[in-house]
Amino acid sequence: MGLHSQRQSEHAEDIYQDPLTETVLPKFQLPADSHPPQVIAQMIKDELLMDGNSRQNLATFCSTWMEEQVHEIMDLCVDKNMIDKDEYPQTAEMESRCVHILAALWNSPQAETTLGCSTTGSSEAAMLGGLAMKWRWRALREAKGLDTSKPNLVCGPVQVCWHKFARYFDVELREIPLDGDEVCMNPDKIKDYVDENTIGVVPTLGVTFTCVYEPVEQVAKVLDAIEAKFGWDIPIHVDAASGGFIAPFVQPDLKWDFRIERVKSINTSGHKYGLSPLGVGWVIWRAKEELPEGLIFNVDYLGGNMPTFALNFSRPGGQIVAQYYNFMRLGFAGYKGIQEACMDTAQWLADEIAKIGPFELFYDGRGGLPALSYTLKAGDHGFSLYDLSDRVRMRGWQIASYPLPSHRHDTVIQRIMIRHGVSRDMAALLLEDIKAAVSHFTQYPQVNSGATQSFNHS
Repeated sequence: MGLHSQRQSEHAEDIYQDPLTETVLPKFQLPADSHPPQVIAQMIKDELLMDGNSRQNLATFCSTWMEEQVHEIMDLCVDKNMIDKDEYPQTAEMESRCVHILAALWNSPQAETTLGCSTTGSSEAAMLGGLAMKWRWRALREAKGLDTSKPNLVCGPVQVCWHKFARYFDVELREIPLDGDEVCMNPDKIKDYVDENTIGVVPTLGVTFTCVYEPVEQVAKVLDAIEAKFGWDIPIHVDAASGGFIAPFVQPDLKWDFRIERVKSINTSGHKYGLSPLGVGWVIWRAKEELPEGLIFNVDYLGGNMPTFALNFSRPGGQIVAQYYNFMRLGFAGYKGIQEACMDTAQWLADEIAKIGPFELFYDGRGGLPALSYTLKAGDHGFSLYDLSDRVRMRGWQIASYPLPSHRHDTVIQRIMIRHGVSRDMAALLLEDIKAAVSHFTQYPQVNSGATQSFNHS
């Protein structure tokens, strides 16, 4: 934009009188000139209107509602690189406090001294937990003069981050398939998948596909029996991406954490049911000796020497401070109240959807995460679950429809996540839109959309 156009922009009575708004912004190269910040900001805001409304995205596990104070904290921290602990020691202190708070919440025997760290999300945290298991296994094998070329990791139906870990770090992933009516890892099958090269077993506390908790205590008992028979001391890493912030508050008697001696590490996602903004996860080790020292780097950086264990280096500190804010703001009682409200709403919505003719509940929101899922009953209902997802999206709702993994691909389910900020009133609005969609399909069957018998398995 030339000087004359800039003057026009400065004196325009309205942003949309600016000549720039009558152009199309370049998509694949820098513009030749600078432009007024308020005009560019408004044009970008307009473009972002094309995104969905995150509050109506009930397919995601991630937080989409935060208190006003969290936004203020994020603004204060936008320029803080949390890796530079010498320059930002109080942010580093808050990170350390969060680690020990989580260690205590998960019943670590060394909660005040154990090691852990923040990450960009639970996926990075899971990979760090996997690396620690691999290094421990390798050190034990090398000490005995045994081969270390064929490590494997055993799990149930896991999130894709574990497939990435296996590929990136050269570990064979042995994923126990779902058979029959199984909805998560069957501990009885573990004996057929582990061997002397197994670096660990990963049960998931809140399976992505089904939202149920895998039975960590039962897995540990199976591994105890395997060790007694074969001498293989196989550790457990719990992927508690979602359940790590649900079970301690809603199912406190469930044994899944460091109360089980074989559980050596746990990862979770602060930006899911931890209620923090996107971009923070956590991994905690049972005790300091569970994290191999060789994985910790001591780095001279910007005037100080600091230990670091992460796949990323520079990253913002705001999410960490926001996590600490939530801990201090809500306390145990606050988290408990929020998570129980989410569970109640999920169960209410599940019970109501069960009353709608074509649906059969798959998960009713009881015993696992605050969510629900359902299938279509056998028969031709004139629509598939994919059609239903498309139809309610016309009202802004995003709900997930997908086949189950492994040997249960013929079962298609629809899943709805209930998170902080999803009120009973919002759930009731979604329910009415689902009912309206079913009524629409009764009048106008989607005969050419894939709504065939093959999509209607219960």
